[in-house]
Amino acid sequence: MKVIAFAGMPFSGKSEAVKIAKDMNIPVIRMGDMIWEETKNRGLELSDKNVGTIANNMRKEHGMDIWAKRTLDKIKSTKDTKILVIDGVRNIEEIETFEKELGEKFILIAVDVTDETRYKRAMNRGREDDSQDIKLIKERDKRELSWGLGNVIASADVIISNEGPVEEFKQKIKDLFNKI
Repeated sequence: MKVIAFAGMPFSGKSEAVKIAKDMNIPVIRMGDMIWEETKNRGLELSDKNVGTIANNMRKEHGMDIWAKRTLDKIKSTKDTKILVIDGVRNIEEIETFEKELGEKFILIAVDVTDETRYKRAMNRGREDDSQDIKLIKERDKRELSWGLGNVIASADVIISNEGPVEEFKQKIKDLFNKI
């Protein structure tokens, strides 16, 4: 089984790439879902602040690759698929854990887009844990960069630009999945 992980700054288009995978009946494991689950289990509201705090605290307590290890458990329980998608890799330790466990089966794809485009998208997306405040979005960027997200993006096997029309990006992702 090939395991494709998507990485990128918030609002870069990772979720759109994941939707395409789902539309193509490719199983998806969203690392953020595990953080949401942990946040809910602690009786906290799914806000950007709470989700970020839980993600941060769990990394400090259990190691930077805690979410990768939990993702690997889910991957091991996935059967009969030639390809699987991971959404939400945030640091090099996660990459190292995936590469150690999966070897050449692991492919890292970075979605690249300008900050200006990301901020415009942030105002329109409206996911439950999203902020509509640019100041808070920039704080989220700093938090995720502090985890090593910039190094993850820089170490990607493939970088896909998402500056153009959404249909163009969708076609790039479909072509990628078909090639793999």
